[in-house]
Amino acid sequence: MNDYRIGKKLAILYILCVILPLALTDGIIFVLVSSRAGNDQKIDMENHCRAVEADIQFTMDEVVEVTNDLYTNKTLHQFLIESYDTPMHYFEARYDFLEKVPLEMLQGGSIKTVSFYTDNDTIINGGSVYQLADAKKLPWYRPELLEERSVYTPVSYFAYYYVGDSSPTASIKRRFSYIRALSFFKDSDKVQLVQVDIDYNTMVKKLSNLHCPYTILVCHDNTILYSNKGFSNNTQDFYELTGDERIGYEKTVQLPGETLRIVCLKESTSLQKEIAGYWWLFLFLLATNLLIPIIMGKLFYNSFVTRLETLSFAFDKANADSLHEIGEIQGKDEIGALMENYNYMARRINELIRTVYTDRLEKQEMDIERQNAELLALQSQINPHFLFNVLESIRMHCLLKQETETAHMIERLAILERQNVDWVSDYITVEKEMQFIDAYLDLQQYRFGDRFHFEIDMEDQTREYLIPKLTLVTFVENACVHGIEKKAADCWIYVRTFEKNEEFILEIEDTGSGMEDEIVDHMKELMANCTIDDLKSNTHVGIINACLRLHMMTGRRVQFEVESEVGVGTFTAIRIPVDCAVNHDKG
Repeated sequence: MNDYRIGKKLAILYILCVILPLALTDGIIFVLVSSRAGNDQKIDMENHCRAVEADIQFTMDEVVEVTNDLYTNKTLHQFLIESYDTPMHYFEARYDFLEKVPLEMLQGGSIKTVSFYTDNDTIINGGSVYQLADAKKLPWYRPELLEERSVYTPVSYFAYYYVGDSSPTASIKRRFSYIRALSFFKDSDKVQLVQVDIDYNTMVKKLSNLHCPYTILVCHDNTILYSNKGFSNNTQDFYELTGDERIGYEKTVQLPGETLRIVCLKESTSLQKEIAGYWWLFLFLLATNLLIPIIMGKLFYNSFVTRLETLSFAFDKANADSLHEIGEIQGKDEIGALMENYNYMARRINELIRTVYTDRLEKQEMDIERQNAELLALQSQINPHFLFNVLESIRMHCLLKQETETAHMIERLAILERQNVDWVSDYITVEKEMQFIDAYLDLQQYRFGDRFHFEIDMEDQTREYLIPKLTLVTFVENACVHGIEKKAADCWIYVRTFEKNEEFILEIEDTGSGMEDEIVDHMKELMANCTIDDLKSNTHVGIINACLRLHMMTGRRVQFEVESEVGVGTFTAIRIPVDCAVNHDKG
């Protein structure tokens, strides 16, 4: 055992002393108890099903015996086939018939009513005697009654049906009936039937009186006719088996014309009751299985778990600055060697932290300085580039027109210059950028005259969003310089900001001269993948600068769209994730 690793020792101990004994003992007990309980339950179910079968057969024998007497009754036969001249003649014959064949004597026990049907149209419906035409409308009627009239094989069958709305006043809407053709006598071609209604409540009561602990279902195919536990509401239609029932035993009963199923459902608590009888054995096995692992576990605990906890506590005390060494090391086994190695590792890591941490701080400071230098380079390129274009516009107007309106132009220029010089932060709110754009476009409108118009549309919720300073105005300037200046017709510039689908969208649209498809594709590629090195090319400096700062702000998550058509104009869209515009550090 000394050559095995600790994990293997614990696995062997747990398997041999806990898992294996529990699996063997519990498995043996479960198999024995389950087998005995299953056999006893099956025998018990079979006995109860036989009792239900005997009860059903007794009821059917009682019904069949009554119909046998009626089948060969000459008086009944003559009464049903005789032709009556008048209703009085029929009632006198019926009175004589009931004196000789008292129907009330046939009722009782499981028999509720006895009814006769004949195709003699001289009889009057009522008093248990009806015309055959009425029977054809009833749910139990079957056409084969008219097809076979043999003395030796008389037509008879058991029928169940639900009267439902056809008999709204009936208190019992579930019906059991035994139907038999009265074909013993051959001196008439009139069809005669007898219908014996079996008392539904009596059948349910007989089943309940068996006091069966299981649920017994008497079914025809999957239709539940009645049961000792539920399913016997005689005012509702018959229930159907769902297929999810746990059938423990099943037996069939052959009735005239039908086969019934006696289904006995399993009781989930029966096995638990059997197991509960062996509670003392389970307590004994539980105590035995727990005692040995506790003793062995205590020995192992004293051997190495305490030292493992010491080692774990040392790891828990570790932080980003240093690791704490373990003071006293006990033992020379694997745990002792592990604690020694931990102390060596802690010393080495502490030395490396002191070296690497200092180097990392120096590298971070260098990275910050490099980024600041790059940002300052971008800013320094924007200032003279933009200011030169504005001053050139004012200079041209001063040369062409000596008017007092120049004062207004200078006022707008002051707004631009103030914004350009005040570069405390590289980020500005959309509202302030829009003020800058409004001043710039006002200057351009003064320059181009009536042929230039502009419109600024800004959603209120985007006013406080942050963007790099002079980025949006750079796109507006590009639209003026490359779109408006080259077109003599009236031109418009539209600047819009809005939020849609978690994106902050800035749109610049002009109706200027437009661009060729090759130039548009080049611009898309340049805007999407621009770097600081691209600024050295001295072409599209303003656009590259603006795109580069937007990439730096959003971590390359900004997206650009450019669409243009020669002679029609150019559309540019900038899509910034809302979280970049809202949560960016204003300082």
